[in-house]
Amino acid sequence: MAGALRVVVYPPSPSGGRRVRVDGEILGTAYRLADLVEFLRRAGLELEPEEVARSPLIDWRGVGPDRWT
Repeated sequence: MAGALRVVVYPPSPSGGRRVRVDGEILGTAYRLADLVEFLRRAGLELEPEEVARSPLIDWRGVGPDRWT
């Protein structure tokens, strides 16, 4: 998996949404899975929503892909 992007999705913030970091750069706050898929697409990682939830490239912090608020 050399050269693969490292993706971190942080726990939901008190105001809603989850911060998304790819290779050390914060891409923004995702409020739903579709937002995360778009951030990843812009970073060059094409994944379907079903793949995002189980991808080993994504480090889900605190809670998994089913919690956004």
